[in-house]
Amino acid sequence: MAHITASVYTSHVPAIGAALDLGKSGEPYWQKVFAGYEFSKQWLRENTPDVIFLVYNDHANAFSLDLIPTFAIGCAAEFPIADEGWGPRPVPAVKGHPELAAHIAQSVIQDDFDLTIANRMPVDHGLTVPLSLMCGQPPADKFEWPCPVIPFAVNVVQYPVPSGRRCFNLGHAIRKAVESFDAPLKVQVWGTGGMSHQLQGPRAGLINREFDQTFLDRLIADPVDLARMPHIDYVREAGSEGIELVMWLIARGAMSDTLPRVAHRFYHVPASNTAVGHLILENT
Repeated sequence: MAHITASVYTSHVPAIGAALDLGKSGEPYWQKVFAGYEFSKQWLRENTPDVIFLVYNDHANAFSLDLIPTFAIGCAAEFPIADEGWGPRPVPAVKGHPELAAHIAQSVIQDDFDLTIANRMPVDHGLTVPLSLMCGQPPADKFEWPCPVIPFAVNVVQYPVPSGRRCFNLGHAIRKAVESFDAPLKVQVWGTGGMSHQLQGPRAGLINREFDQTFLDRLIADPVDLARMPHIDYVREAGSEGIELVMWLIARGAMSDTLPRVAHRFYHVPASNTAVGHLILENT
């Protein structure tokens, strides 16, 4: 049967993608950011899964205020790269895994989580930046990501957004779904977005290092209690865009109930106007 081997957590700052695409990763400003992912790229080469289930949020590219699904699972065979206003990123299209995606959708919906099924969906920096950070830039002679990816979009842009508790419990349902899939697949679940940041208003540029580090501690050691944190605490402590962190709870909820092994932990300020956080947790 399929099983979840590990979870990966990372910010998906759009400026990181721009730095990579424009050849600026070696500049002093960006060196420390990308240095934090050197271990991760080697780890992924040594632990390449059969499928990545990637939790992210769309930034008004696949969805708009006309249609806002709380949770949307990509069930297509391929997902094109979105044009976010300056052309699509020069990265490979994302190959999906329709069979596992459809199975997860069936199982999770039967467990009373309402999902939107997306059979056509462009993916933006929320999904491609984590892939670039973890996989590196694919070479021209093999222009593809190392494995299929199931995109899972979560609305953390327009209120009402799902609670941390609901996201954590959804992770449990995803784990159950994966473990009931009749094929020996190794699956990783990635949670992306965050950490503390605010992009507008009087607090624009807010970064709360203490909150971010405490969030990482609690995510590792006591996710059940962390899942109880209300939205207002995310907004107050981590800024208006800090609510993206609830998506990390989906990935954490998909892990086994035993304490995971911390393979890597990284935190850096700043990258653009946000804090960058990153974890790799392995099931024990």
